[in-house]
Amino acid sequence: MRTFTYTRVRSVPEAVTAFATSTDDRPHYLSGGTTLVDLMKLDIEAPGQVIDLTDVTDLDFVREEDGDLVIGALTRMSDVANHPLVGARCPALADSLLSGASQQLRNMARVGGNLLQRTRCDYFRSVEFPCNKRRPGSGCAAIGGVNRQHAILGTSEHCIAVYPGDWAVALTAFDANLAVVGPSGTRSISIHDLIVPPGDTPHRETTLTPGEFITTIRVPMTPTARSSSYRKVGDRSSYSFALASAAVGLHLDAGGTVDEVRIALGGLGTVPWRLWDAERALTGGRLDDATVRAALEPEFRSACTTRQNAFRVRLGVETVLEAVASAQERAG
Repeated sequence: MRTFTYTRVRSVPEAVTAFATSTDDRPHYLSGGTTLVDLMKLDIEAPGQVIDLTDVTDLDFVREEDGDLVIGALTRMSDVANHPLVGARCPALADSLLSGASQQLRNMARVGGNLLQRTRCDYFRSVEFPCNKRRPGSGCAAIGGVNRQHAILGTSEHCIAVYPGDWAVALTAFDANLAVVGPSGTRSISIHDLIVPPGDTPHRETTLTPGEFITTIRVPMTPTARSSSYRKVGDRSSYSFALASAAVGLHLDAGGTVDEVRIALGGLGTVPWRLWDAERALTGGRLDDATVRAALEPEFRSACTTRQNAFRVRLGVETVLEAVASAQERAG
């Protein structure tokens, strides 16, 4: 790890000012630090100044506002996962956080920083390999390398790195909105617009501009959120990154017909992957394995697979079916 200047701030304005006045050309914000410090040790990130947001207590809360669930970005993952309001109003959010890290990490990591975690691609995390995320134009070693755990949705000829998070997948299913702040002021971003697919610029991972950070996360508390579930499949039953995951929310009418359904995939795409077409296909009908499989089949036609990861198309379908069954149980 290289030397850096450490700055601890206690308010949002102080944090923004510290970034705007930094003499370093690549200052970084730090919240829990569970990702940034790791990348600094690997020499992938080398900020000359680290601005620690941990003491900005105004952004540590969970509450209900105007029918929405509102969460401060500096709230610990464990605090959100165990909050009774979250479990009652959108259990898929709690599910995703509980499956998203070990207990030790959940006690340290913050929910805002968790959204911005970087890929676990071994080639990205090993500086001796070419990587277009790390060094634009150098190539993607994963495309011709070991890619069993790489993305099959949203890939490009420049990058097939999977987005690794669980929390963002659940937020994507329920149309979360984010408030961000930076040197140019405050603005609002849909979760759908935060993380971007690689395209021709895989080094550009989010739509945040320099100096911006997330302050709050707002989730509409719809009927689908109340009857929701998150399921995750990895290489081991203890904590691991997803080979496939799914967030599902359901609202059924009195006769058992689908009034509304939400489905988002994780572990399979370069970004959290919302299944808009499948949702439309399932709305107005009855749910069973056959109808869900039929609705999902077109969603995977665009999958770009290799011999190593083609099995994850079927795994994705089965994971959605598990999440649907769990959401149905919660719907009663």
